[in-house]
Amino acid sequence: MSLHFKSTRGSGPFTFEEALLSGLAPDGGLFVPEAIPRVEFSDVLSAESFSELGFRALSFWIGDEVGEDTLRAIVESALDFPVPLVALEGPGWEDVHVLELFHGPTLSFKDFGARTMAGLMGHFLERRGERRTILVATSGDTGSAVADGFAGQSRIEVVLLYPRGKVSPMQEKQLIVDRPGVRVFAVDGDFDDCQRIVKEAFTDPRLAGRGLSSANSINVGRLLPQMLYYAWAVAQLGGRGPVFCVPSGNLGNLTAGILAHLSGLVAQYFIAAHNANDFFPRLLMGDDEASFQSTIPTLSNAMDVGAPSNFERLDHLLDRESMRRLIRGASVTDAETLASIRRVYEETGYVADPHTAVGLEAVRRMRRGEAAPVVVLATAHPAKFPETVEEAIGITPEAPARLARLWDEPTSFSVIGPRTDELAARV
Repeated sequence: MSLHFKSTRGSGPFTFEEALLSGLAPDGGLFVPEAIPRVEFSDVLSAESFSELGFRALSFWIGDEVGEDTLRAIVESALDFPVPLVALEGPGWEDVHVLELFHGPTLSFKDFGARTMAGLMGHFLERRGERRTILVATSGDTGSAVADGFAGQSRIEVVLLYPRGKVSPMQEKQLIVDRPGVRVFAVDGDFDDCQRIVKEAFTDPRLAGRGLSSANSINVGRLLPQMLYYAWAVAQLGGRGPVFCVPSGNLGNLTAGILAHLSGLVAQYFIAAHNANDFFPRLLMGDDEASFQSTIPTLSNAMDVGAPSNFERLDHLLDRESMRRLIRGASVTDAETLASIRRVYEETGYVADPHTAVGLEAVRRMRRGEAAPVVVLATAHPAKFPETVEEAIGITPEAPARLARLWDEPTSFSVIGPRTDELAARV
């Protein structure tokens, strides 16, 4: 049976294919399932490989819209890298684990969703004989993962927008490397400007007919593959339900975990670990007047989101009481982030990037001796932030070969102002 989707603002129903290829619902809302499927996790968690687990879990969400053999091939091709669960060893860190999500091609957790989406979109577009332009706003890692995952697809062009001067040098290099079928725009603004331009583009008459879609976490097709590593962590823990700590910005990663939990995956609760962009932690701590804010630049720049799009999804999936019961929020400063990198390294020998360090600090602060294991999602390789890591511990993390080679690659990008009309004029 196929699962149907609806908009957070009321329209629907839509098939998964329609939701994936559209990105944003016609009424401007975000796609959510009409009803959360009940996943048979007893079968899913018994899988012997991550790709097999992914195939079994996604089958419950995609149903018969993609043939079994095709779905298995897409997942095996997309998710062909390790997903280790590392136990920290040191006083105070007992039963705390780091789920390393940075072993894909671009060394960030965004590879899971981007690569799986590319395979699924390519399948549907080939069947339809259509083309799409994937429009993506990125605060750091999404853009390079999408560019890498979608590059060279015959029926897809990618247009990336990133905030000029507000990503790390390594992240920028990953974004602007010349790739077939990918165009990159550096926006003189912040991430929220990039995200606003993307949303406005979908309703801009000048871009009508371009077949726009999105690979940001506003696209439900990005979130479904991100559910998989939550299940993998539980499987590696022998079925024990952990506390999940999620470094958070646009709230897509957290929403994926919530969807997995609502479909039956065991979890104690979730910690949304934010940097100084703290709208969501303030709301969770009882501030009903909390509102979106201007973006504050931080060391954990991929989480620099003042107006998280996926809050609309979370607010649709959970009433406020359930949200506060299931999710706890924390806000971590830059000084605390540096101290966290240093503390964790000195106490356990583990080298964390600044985003993972935000999650580790939130766990240190909020853990209250629960018997349950804790899983912190490590969202990026520390070598992508060498300056920050070196400042914290005096050591420059070694860059994997595929990252080191980037400095010799040709680049291509254009600069635009933070206005939709400038984008429309260039694409």
